[in-house]
Amino acid sequence: MIESLVSVHQLSKQFRQHWALAGCSLEIRRGEVFGLLGPNGAGKTTLLRLLMGYLKPTTGNATVSELDCYRDRVAIHRQVAYLPGEVRLFRSMNGRQVLKFFSGIRPDGDFQAALRMARRLDLDLSRWVAFMSTGMRQKLALAAVLSLPAPLTILDEPTANLDPTVRTQLLQIIDEIRRDGRTVVFSSHVLSEVEEVCDRVVILREGKLVHEQSMGDLRKMYRIRARIEGGDLTELLPLVDSARHDPLTGRLTIEVAGDIHPVLRWLAQNPVEEIEVAPAGLRSVYEKFHSVPVEQVV
Repeated sequence: MIESLVSVHQLSKQFRQHWALAGCSLEIRRGEVFGLLGPNGAGKTTLLRLLMGYLKPTTGNATVSELDCYRDRVAIHRQVAYLPGEVRLFRSMNGRQVLKFFSGIRPDGDFQAALRMARRLDLDLSRWVAFMSTGMRQKLALAAVLSLPAPLTILDEPTANLDPTVRTQLLQIIDEIRRDGRTVVFSSHVLSEVEEVCDRVVILREGKLVHEQSMGDLRKMYRIRARIEGGDLTELLPLVDSARHDPLTGRLTIEVAGDIHPVLRWLAQNPVEEIEVAPAGLRSVYEKFHSVPVEQVV
């Protein structure tokens, strides 16, 4: 059994009359990349700030390595590398000085490792922060965070403002962290990135956790689109998870988990004019849980 590194139990945070997070419970295992998905205001950043102990929970609790995230936040900070969603850096320093500063304030800091990470991210460290672009400042913050050998790395929207080449490099680095046996919590709006790098994801909506998805299970799910005239759909329905048919256009959309051969045999016996078979993908799951009122999915 894989040990949990992070445990969250009925965690909630209220700001005046607004519940930014409501009754969230989840477990994050050691050595996995765990994704947080959701639109702006869903509660992702609030959850990460509660894990860091920056906010006091209204109800519930969260632990990292069995340490309470709020009461033991100083001890937790020693074993967490955290990239906030809005990075603030010293504008009067150049990139090299920033890395030297952050490497020096932590016992596990390694200036040479930070320099190597900056090179991987193709960052010019001679520039002053005040004259760096938003993307360059993001890379500088990433170099400082990703060079730390922390058991838990928390990244809040880490690919924001990065060009495609650096995004690809970042996803490779996250995979290396996982293979090193460490844990990453990864918040992003980009579904393709989450699908590529994460082992599991949760979807947050209006402060509530509405779905948890294993990426291993998702890769066994398929979406089949076909154009069909006629056919007995009652024979198809027991074979699939869902099926939608538009009688006006003849378009049939099928979602199935596991073995798709029975569905393909059914299609082969019917007047199909067009067919497309593809992995269901994270987008289909995300859209499903954002197409109905939140009260119906929690």
